[in-house]
Amino acid sequence: MADDIKVRYSDADLAMFKAIILDKVEKAKKDLDLLRSAYKNDGNNGTDDTSPTFKAFEEGSETMSKEANTQLAIRQEKFVRDLKNALLRIENKTYGICRVTGKLINPERLKLVPHATLSIEAKNMQG
Repeated sequence: MADDIKVRYSDADLAMFKAIILDKVEKAKKDLDLLRSAYKNDGNNGTDDTSPTFKAFEEGSETMSKEANTQLAIRQEKFVRDLKNALLRIENKTYGICRVTGKLINPERLKLVPHATLSIEAKNMQG
């Protein structure tokens, strides 16, 4: 039966996706570091002391942004984790295979969302 042949991306394709993902992991980690330093207030650039009135005025919005930063950081951590899981799937040569249909996920979709585990078809079925 021809159906028994496992459909997967070639090693060359996997290597290309791996490069894309590694690049995204690098960027995502940098973003995460920025978010973390912002909400831990490590990024003190010396302007705090020079404008105490401005700081008091900003207090309300600062708490909001800390909360927003925390949310963003959590989302970013999940993104990094998803990308790392995608790298594992590349190692296992299961990358790019839809976990619902078992078909290959469109390479254009993978370039945009490299950690995708669902094809558009499967996503629409769920929606």
